[in-house]
Amino acid sequence: MNEIFLLKWWYYNKKPEHSDFGNIPFLASTETNNWVTEFYTLDDIMSRDKVWNSDNTLDKKIYDWNCIAVTVNGSVCNAFYQSRPFTCSHDITALYLKNYILNEGIAWFLCTVIMLDKYRWSYGRKPHDVKKFWKSIIKLPVDSSWNLDREFMENYVKSLHYKTITTKNSSWLDKLETNKWKEFNLFPKYFDVLPWKYYYSDEYEDWETPYISASNENNWIQQFINLNPDFPWNCIITWKVWCTAFYQKYPFCATSDVNVFIPKFEMTQNIWIFITTVINFNENYKWSYWRQCRVWNSKKIKVKLPVDNLWNPDREFMENYIKKLPYWDRI
Repeated sequence: MNEIFLLKWWYYNKKPEHSDFGNIPFLASTETNNWVTEFYTLDDIMSRDKVWNSDNTLDKKIYDWNCIAVTVNGSVCNAFYQSRPFTCSHDITALYLKNYILNEGIAWFLCTVIMLDKYRWSYGRKPHDVKKFWKSIIKLPVDSSWNLDREFMENYVKSLHYKTITTKNSSWLDKLETNKWKEFNLFPKYFDVLPWKYYYSDEYEDWETPYISASNENNWIQQFINLNPDFPWNCIITWKVWCTAFYQKYPFCATSDVNVFIPKFEMTQNIWIFITTVINFNENYKWSYWRQCRVWNSKKIKVKLPVDNLWNPDREFMENYIKKLPYWDRI
């Protein structure tokens, strides 16, 4: 790292209070929004130092643009390209490329390589001592003279860019009149909750059966294993922590970290998407690690849904609403 980068770090900057809307991003340790948590004015940034005294050390607080910002605390070793001047917390280290002009293509190649080292750092081994991070080794392409091959990196990133996804669906939708919806008990009239079988994925070879475990991405598929599926297709699963819901369209195996909801009436994928979204919106905030949504809790879940003339869940409305969403036509 120290062969190709200059570092700027470790000014213990406090997040200032707002007096007005600004255009200078404040970066903190997170994994989203390019780390930008808020935008500030220069006056706000100058107003306080690390011990809350009046301060004007902008040379320490404002970081130049065209660099890579890396977290050394919190969500460690996340890297994002910064294309504008910024200020940040002491959890951020800024990397400036030596002897070369950084551009966005090269930056995203370097960011990806840096983040491949995330496994080295954990809550017990955070690079608070930036010298440890500074001496870490990353592997990069080189040219015939064994110098950094900037042309290869830039062209490789360009090769990943495809045409922007388009949609024929309008981005405008009618406002949902949820005051006309009705609250339903999902169980036992509409769903059954199945008991689980508990598997350890590392005991099995790779194959074609989805293995569902606690996660919040990839539709909860941790890997594909060499077991016959225990649960049927076309159902909803919820994670016990947060009660996050996903639709599963293929037969699968699962761990005890999830609950499986089997419908008692015919459902389409669009209706499933509608219902899982409502469950996530209404239930996520109620559950956590110390208050998990187990099977008996799942059976008490109520959701508010649109209704037809007979006051049953309006499946036609749910189906058509999802079809109107932008990009539905590209699924």
